[in-house]
Amino acid sequence: MSDPIPAPIWQDARSLCRDLQSGSVTALAVMSNVYDRINALNPVLNALVDLLPQNQAMALAAEADAVPIPERGPLHGLPMAPKDAVAVKGFATTWGFPGFAGQVEPADDELARRMRAAGAIFIGHSNMPEFGLGSHTFNELYGNTFNPYDLSKTPGGSSGGAAVALAADLLPLADGSDLGGSLRNPASFCNVVGFRPSMGRMPFNRGFGWFGRMVTTGPMAKNVRDAALMFSIIAGPDDGDPLTLSEPGITFLDALTPMDVQELNGLRVAFSTDLGSLAIDPEVALTVRDAANTMESLGAQVVEAEPNLDGAMDVFQVQRAAGLRLLAKRLQAVSPDWRDMIKDTARWNIDKGLALTADELMQSELQRTVVYRRVSRFFDEYDALIIPSAQVPPFDASLDWVSEINGVNMPTYIDWMAVCCMISVTGLPAISVPGGFTEDGLPIGVQIVGKPRGDLALLRIAHAFEAATGHGLRGPNLSPIR
Repeated sequence: MSDPIPAPIWQDARSLCRDLQSGSVTALAVMSNVYDRINALNPVLNALVDLLPQNQAMALAAEADAVPIPERGPLHGLPMAPKDAVAVKGFATTWGFPGFAGQVEPADDELARRMRAAGAIFIGHSNMPEFGLGSHTFNELYGNTFNPYDLSKTPGGSSGGAAVALAADLLPLADGSDLGGSLRNPASFCNVVGFRPSMGRMPFNRGFGWFGRMVTTGPMAKNVRDAALMFSIIAGPDDGDPLTLSEPGITFLDALTPMDVQELNGLRVAFSTDLGSLAIDPEVALTVRDAANTMESLGAQVVEAEPNLDGAMDVFQVQRAAGLRLLAKRLQAVSPDWRDMIKDTARWNIDKGLALTADELMQSELQRTVVYRRVSRFFDEYDALIIPSAQVPPFDASLDWVSEINGVNMPTYIDWMAVCCMISVTGLPAISVPGGFTEDGLPIGVQIVGKPRGDLALLRIAHAFEAATGHGLRGPNLSPIR
């Protein structure tokens, strides 16, 4: 008979971080507990990759315990494994691609720098699909990541490893990134929180100072207050990024009261199960309606309505492809045979980018502005919009992507993610929070979209919804893994 899985020694990240700062819990104890759970669960779940040997991680924890209490930061001694797209000094950033393996980073990027400055201990990376393309976490380098609620299902992606690490309590906090739903989709599939902040809240220093700003990093956590803690550390202006907003991350640290129900009294909330025309699984649609009813019971004025997002998916397709033009240059430097080394969907998307004309790019930028103005007018009338986080529940891990929903064909690997992609085009803040479960016990998240630059108000709305429903408290049954 296998040994029982050791229970996590934390209930939530906020209290654990306070205990680590005060010294009432040691970093050694936390690291030992984290590795006990990683050793028991990660060989099956495959959420974390490129892990430090346990003895090295324990040595770093011992160093953290030696830091005087007055010098300890808000993430002091906390084990972290940034997404495998984040450059962390001493680790390889592979993006799930074998051709990038072994290229050890000489320095942290800005996201990792902020986490390290706050006291985090880096122990590895979280798994992701190749180049972060597609909401399903698998790659040839590290393999598939599996959903802890059902090991035959995908955890989503591209921040799938992070979502699984949170759901299975391998880590107390995580980070992710989001272009077409890569924070929101895995949060939905794994019953955790994934927050895509307003464009400009997070520094982005991967070559895009001005153009192509549709991707952003953001926090992931088991609950909204923990997500706000993570957000308070990684958000804020950056001298190297011309478009970051001026408010410091600390603005979001203690903004959430234990309930925040009062924030919903008189709130104007719209909801849509399909954004007007999208194919949506019936159980997902029912979950969105249930969420709308919950908001109404909390005092919000709720109506069924959606913004005009005509043209948004066209903008997304062009902007996504344009960003991948740079990837082609990096791949060419790796090998002249790079086309034979990558998955079909990546090759198709890169080729689409290489074929773009200057006129197509310009028209896309103009259309994006038109979409934003229409949506901004919608939010003059409403404080929040409730929609699905994903158009389907978690699907079979053996599939590469969802090719059909309710009998409607999905022509590309992107189309089934449109409910997130179209919101990305607007640059508005959006958060996925646990919304319920299918009849088979699979998680379904709901996406709440906030006003332009209304990140704080959105977090408060999500927190009130979370407190009223308690869906996030239902964790996976991990015993079958042992």
